[in-house]
Amino acid sequence: MGITIPLTHPYVGDAEIAAVVRVMRSGHLVQGAQVAAFEDEFTAVVGKRTCVAVSSGTSALHLALLACGIGPGDEVIVPSFTFGATAHAVVHAGATPVFADIAPETLTLDPDAVSAAITTRTAAIVPVHLFGHPAAMDRLVALAARHHLALVEDAAQAAGAALDGTPIGSFGHAAAFSFYPTKNMHSIEGGMVATSDIQTAQRLRLLRNQGLSGRYEYEVVGYNARMTDVAAAVGRTQLASLAWWTARRRANAAYLDDHLQGVATPTVAPGADPVYHQYVVRADNRDLLRERLASVGIQTGVHYPLPVHRSHAYARPYELPHTERAATEVLSLPVHPHLTTTELAYLAEQVNT
Repeated sequence: MGITIPLTHPYVGDAEIAAVVRVMRSGHLVQGAQVAAFEDEFTAVVGKRTCVAVSSGTSALHLALLACGIGPGDEVIVPSFTFGATAHAVVHAGATPVFADIAPETLTLDPDAVSAAITTRTAAIVPVHLFGHPAAMDRLVALAARHHLALVEDAAQAAGAALDGTPIGSFGHAAAFSFYPTKNMHSIEGGMVATSDIQTAQRLRLLRNQGLSGRYEYEVVGYNARMTDVAAAVGRTQLASLAWWTARRRANAAYLDDHLQGVATPTVAPGADPVYHQYVVRADNRDLLRERLASVGIQTGVHYPLPVHRSHAYARPYELPHTERAATEVLSLPVHPHLTTTELAYLAEQVNT
C-alpha cells in the first residue's frame, strides 16, 4: 500500500514562493537585508539574544563551538543518541567528542552521566533538545558553571520550545538551530546561532564569511557559511507561522497521548514545554509495528537505530545502556501540523490494532 499519511510534511506555500521571487528580482541574493531581518526577527524565539544566520544547522553548531574557543586538545561531552552532526561539529572544530548516556524518560543527556564524563580536558557540553524536548538545562547549566565549561545547545529540533518559561536557545553560551526542510520551520536550508555575548557574535560573523572584517581584510581564517537571502526570505515567512504550527503539533501530540495504547508515549519533564519535532513512542515490538503501519499507509521513522558511538566513523567502546535500549525501541509517528482529525484517528486506530 502507498503512503497515505507521511511522517513529515515540509511546507512551501504561496507566501514562500512569492518571497523567493521578490528576492530573485531584487538582485540582492546573499547575506543582505533579508538575512539581517531574519536574524532580528528570530531573536523573539530565543529571549532576545543576538542571532547570526548561517548556511546550515551543522554550520551553526560548528561555528558556535569555534566561537566559544573549542579546539584541538579539548573534549566535548555529547549524547550518542542524536543525529551525527552533533558529534561531527565537535570533530570539525578539532576537538574530541565524549559520549554520555541519556535519561531514559526524556532521551536527552543525563546530567549524572555528564558529570561522570568530565575530565581535565573537558571544555564544553553540548546538550541536544532531542525531538523538540528540552534537555535538563537547570542541572547542566550548574555543571558547566561549576567546572568552567562552555555550554552550547544543539537546538536544531527545538525552535519554540521552553523550560520553566525560558526559551530554549537562551540557556547556554550559544545555541544552534537548523532550518532543514523536515524541521518545525525551514528556510529550504539554513541555520542560526543565538548568543548573549557580543564578542561571540562578532566572531561568528567573521567565521561565517571567510574571516573578513572588511574588503579583503582577513581577521581570522573563516569559512563560507553564509545564508542566502532566498533562504532568509523563506525562513522569515515560515517564522510567521511557527507559533500556529507549534500549537498544532502540541494538540496532535495531546490527542495521541490520550488515544494510543500498547506503546509508551513521550514523557514530558516537569516544566518542559516541548515542540514535538517528532512524536516518539517506545515499543518492544518496534520493527513489527513499523512494518504493520507501513502496510496500511502510515509512514514512520526510526530516530535513531544506530547510536553515533557505534557508527563506523567513531566506533568507540562506551557503556551507554539507556542509549542502546532506546535505539531498539523508539518509533517516530506523524505529528506534523497538517494532519487532519481523520488522519489522527486513523493513526491511533492502526497503532492500537
